Amino acid sequence: MDTSLQGANLTLDERQQSLEVQEQQETLEAEKHIHLPKPSLWPLILSAAIMVTVGGMLGFPDSALLTYIGAPLILVGILGWALEDPMGGSHAAPAVQQAPITSKEAREILKHAREIAQHMVTVSSTAYSTHLAKVELEGESEDGVTLALYGKVELEAQRSEIEAAIRELPGVKAVHNFMIAEDAILRQAYAKLDALRAKGKLDGASNISILVENYILHLYGDVPNRDMKYALEREMVGITGVKVVVNHIGLNKDIPGNLGKTRNA
Repeated sequence: MDTSLQGANLTLDERQQSLEVQEQQETLEAEKHIHLPKPSLWPLILSAAIMVTVGGMLGFPDSALLTYIGAPLILVGILGWALEDPMGGSHAAPAVQQAPITSKEAREILKHAREIAQHMVTVSSTAYSTHLAKVELEGESEDGVTLALYGKVELEAQRSEIEAAIRELPGVKAVHNFMIAEDAILRQAYAKLDALRAKGKLDGASNISILVENYILHLYGDVPNRDMKYALEREMVGITGVKVVVNHIGLNKDIPGNLGKTRNA
């Protein structure tokens, strides 16, 4: 049995078949990448120039005006058509698509956002912070993550700065800022005081002042009666961000136990 020759023949046949298959694949790839020339106006311009020139020569043999006009246009049409890139702009470069945000990347973005928030409310260089700043992942999609800010800061400017810094993080699509600024609470509280004074509801009251700390609003001053004292308290309870109103009216605001409160106004 001449098995070696049979094995050699089989090997040659297999190689020939593989080469044929490869050639077919290359032909198909070449056919897929065939591009027709882009549309051009130069043939139309050249045809119009020839028609004008020939029409001038045949229709108006006594006047060479049309011939003089058409002949240069023929030259322009030939040169323009010859110099034009037939494949230019036939296939635009594919738009660069941003890779979708993965869950791991979303967690990394959240981690960086929390570091920024904590850094911006931290006292000096210590790890102790007088305020709470929380960043939560509210949603994620292919084009970025949506973050939500919670907690409190002393100033409205800090609230805006934290939001702006987090918005600049790569991969952040949107930021919903629910942080409470103590100076904003204080402005609302004093606006309510001014409104009550304008209505004559604080006649006889004196030295009314307000302190805000940790969502707690403290009322100080002197009023002529208990009704006015508790009317003031009810007005302050409705301010956004105020969780508790402590009514010290009739007490000295500098007594021990009230020390350390931030006097924002």
